Amino acid sequence: MYITSLIRSSSVASFDILTMKNPVVSIGQIVSSALNDKKIRYLLAGGFNTVFGYAVGNGIYYGLGGRMHVLLVGGIAYVISSTMSFMTYKLFVFKTSGNWLNEYMKSYVVYGATAVINIILLWLLVDGMRIPFWLAQLIMIVFVAIVSYLSHSRFTFYRKG
Repeated sequence: MYITSLIRSSSVASFDILTMKNPVVSIGQIVSSALNDKKIRYLLAGGFNTVFGYAVGNGIYYGLGGRMHVLLVGGIAYVISSTMSFMTYKLFVFKTSGNWLNEYMKSYVVYGATAVINIILLWLLVDGMRIPFWLAQLIMIVFVAIVSYLSHSRFTFYRKG
């Protein structure tokens, strides 16, 4: 339903996908239309950032043959991955200019707050409500993605007007 409304609201698409009236539209136009939606760009960036962070952590750990303590690997990977996330959100999702240091610091506020919320709610779901860990983690992934998007759009990369 979302894709249908996205296509219908697009100035690029000149047809109704449900009735297939005037089906002169290319895949490129649909992709271009989808990429005009900030929420879709956020989901794409989030997917990329997740894979990137996973690769960085494994690259550091296994690249050094496991000779670095896992906490140090995690810390270094977190800074590199968080910086990449900041860059993708700033340049690809929210497309802001200037304020690099201010927005970078704000992004760490969001990352720290969502990490604390994630840990506490995960604990409450698993130990308090006896929800299986895999399901609790899945719930938290969706919850944190929404909270993170709202926080970045209304705090980190917020522009008045």
